[in-house]
Amino acid sequence: MNAEAVQWLHYAVENLRTAELCLENELYNPCIQNAQQSIEKALKALCLSVPIALRKTHSIEGLRNDLRGAGIECNLTDEECFLLDSVYLPSKYPLGSVLPDFLPDRDTAEQCLLIARKALRHLFAE
Repeated sequence: MNAEAVQWLHYAVENLRTAELCLENELYNPCIQNAQQSIEKALKALCLSVPIALRKTHSIEGLRNDLRGAGIECNLTDEECFLLDSVYLPSKYPLGSVLPDFLPDRDTAEQCLLIARKALRHLFAE
């Protein structure tokens, strides 16, 4: 893995650890943000290591599909991608500005964190 990909992966792991700490402290919104960011950065690290040209996107589904196009399976279901993509904007901005029905809760935070753990284990299993 090249140096740039390693840096992206390092940040992905930091985001995962931050998400875990947030969940432990009942900080659901930052947990969701960091879980999503962990997967996004891990997918970008994998893109750089293949190599696939890195594009500016926050879409987990889009990054997964880029990797699939290169023959790399990411172990993320359509439902998981949809959840992570649907929480990205509302987890970053206050209620009413994007999706007024979004309220971060423990169940959503736990689900996002489980997806992030699974994705990083699968993507970078040695």
